[in-house]
Amino acid sequence: MAAIGNIFKIPELKKRIIVTFLLLAVYRLGCHIPTPGINSAALASFFQQTAGTLLGFFDMFAGGALSRLSVFALGIMPYISASIILQLLTVVVPYLERLQKEGEIGRRKIIQYTRYGTVVLSIIQGFGIAMWMEAQRGMDGTAIALHPGWSFRLMTTITLAAGTAFLMWLGEQITERGIGNGISLIIFAGIVASMPAAVGNTFRLMKTGELGALLMLAIVALMVAVTAFIIYVETAHRRIPVQYAKRIIGRRMYGGQSTHLPLKINTSGVIPPIFASSILMFPATIATFVAHPWMQAISKSLTPTTVIYNVLYVGFIMFFCYFYTAVVFNPVDVAENMQKYGGFIPGIRPGSSTADYIDRVLTRITLGGAIYIAGVCVLPTFLMARFNVPFYFGGTSLLIVVGVALDTVQQIESHMLTRHYEGLISGGRVKGRYGR
Repeated sequence: MAAIGNIFKIPELKKRIIVTFLLLAVYRLGCHIPTPGINSAALASFFQQTAGTLLGFFDMFAGGALSRLSVFALGIMPYISASIILQLLTVVVPYLERLQKEGEIGRRKIIQYTRYGTVVLSIIQGFGIAMWMEAQRGMDGTAIALHPGWSFRLMTTITLAAGTAFLMWLGEQITERGIGNGISLIIFAGIVASMPAAVGNTFRLMKTGELGALLMLAIVALMVAVTAFIIYVETAHRRIPVQYAKRIIGRRMYGGQSTHLPLKINTSGVIPPIFASSILMFPATIATFVAHPWMQAISKSLTPTTVIYNVLYVGFIMFFCYFYTAVVFNPVDVAENMQKYGGFIPGIRPGSSTADYIDRVLTRITLGGAIYIAGVCVLPTFLMARFNVPFYFGGTSLLIVVGVALDTVQQIESHMLTRHYEGLISGGRVKGRYGR
């Protein structure tokens, strides 16, 4: 408690935390402001049928805003999509690759392109949702769009695109004036907002006897163990020793130091499960448009409770773990930079041999990271199928919540330690997912 009390003894940190909470409150308020021209009752009844589809997946990241079709219905997903697209393009577009290596100036330019891409994607997705909502009806047959036509389409497109642009600005303000990464905290807030309803539903089932007390205690113990395991893996690194040769510049000697190169067990983060879920849930979403028997059969076989779905899900996660790691980490560049500054790995020749060694180690630990991500993401299906757990625990949402919490705590600790206050965890510093 003393460590938490120290937070409010630092005026700058106190101000940043208050600003963060206020801006997140603005986000949650906007999630309840409906888009004009929508029949809320018909929309609510329609979204009761979207569990296990791409819409339900996006609604989780939007904090329930999509199921209400609020002004923040698109959430921050267009920004994430634009960021991922630009990261992938840096591998094949030389101009973007040069920008990435130009430091702060290049980074700002890439951020600017990401903003433009976010607006374009928001307009496209907003128009698609408007067109789609015109054709949908609630469970009682009531139309969701009150006044279909071009006026409804344009109004919905502008509203949703403006909402996403505002969320993007809100996330940047949290990053600049608050504490933590603003975009990540917005996703975090959206996921955490559904927890009170899940807790309330659990207690209701316990009162009615549908969920036993012993089973609930076992589930809680499993939740604690899984969360601790995720924290351990997200902060785990494989350290490769690096030695720097001594160099004489003028009358002074430099180098001769020993350090290490930290390689994360999970370099790809939550990108693989997001990509894998989007690909596998696409047929279920298309089935709502195409009423053909074979399309319905494919959609039914790819529901999250089937063996085919889980086998493909694990396979896609493994593939994207290796693919995204290859995109964000280049062993050749690391080896060249190490050689440039006189560094070498003991027992390994500088240059191509060092790059091959780093690539070999990274390939091995990525396998462990891929198995870890696949296990966490399949956990919710196992719990719901075997133990009838009444809430969604695990998967991409848990990885995001734990990862963002670790990063935010690390930033708070950094502010406190620079002013010689006790950290949040006594006896040592908290390592963020990306180390110190």
